[in-house]
Amino acid sequence: MGVRLMVVDDHRLLAEALASALKLRGHRVLAAAAPSAGAAELVVSRAPEVCLLGTSTPAEPGAFEPVVRIKRERPQVAVVVLGPVPSPRGIAAAFAAGASGYVRHDERIDGVERAMVKARAGEAAVAPQLLQGAFTELLNPAAQPDDEGARLLQMLTPREVEVLVRVAEGEDTRLIAAGMGIAPSTARTHVQRVLMKLGVGSRLEAAALAARTGLLDRAGAAGAAGGVGGPSGAGRAVR
Repeated sequence: MGVRLMVVDDHRLLAEALASALKLRGHRVLAAAAPSAGAAELVVSRAPEVCLLGTSTPAEPGAFEPVVRIKRERPQVAVVVLGPVPSPRGIAAAFAAGASGYVRHDERIDGVERAMVKARAGEAAVAPQLLQGAFTELLNPAAQPDDEGARLLQMLTPREVEVLVRVAEGEDTRLIAAGMGIAPSTARTHVQRVLMKLGVGSRLEAAALAARTGLLDRAGAAGAAGGVGGPSGAGRAVR
């Protein structure tokens, strides 16, 4: 007996190709859609037995919000995630959201079909090799990605951190010098050293980089932990 399903993926060509292949195998495809948003609404309104839901970023926060809503409003719908080679976090996040299965985007049509049938029957649908890879990574975790904000903070002295905070708050050389109790020429030298260490060419670029990497938040936390005051709480007592 064929499965009544929907295929939802941001890549329309993939969604339509998969839908066509499943139709040829006797399944009833209610829709093949590529919404950048509104996936959950579409599935909730059509109420298929199974939804094949594509994602290119399974480990990103919020990637499985559509699954959460579908399962909340249509708990009888079995959701099978179609995604890239996942990390353990990606698989865990999919099932935590309520998914019934996880299938790689490059899986053969036979594998997708088996996952659909298992999911409709209330079984977990994950290929053994994916589980094996997940367990292997959990047992032998890869190094964490570089934390750019922490790395940049370590490059700066406490006084340079204070200078960066003041630059980010829009202070010019005169205000920096007055606030830190140093000569304008010294303040100018500190600013140049900060720009050089951060690898940027202007104060605006330095402020943007600090905001993007969370360096200012880290500087504020470090200043609070050390009991020092100042703009944004960073290193003001350093002289």
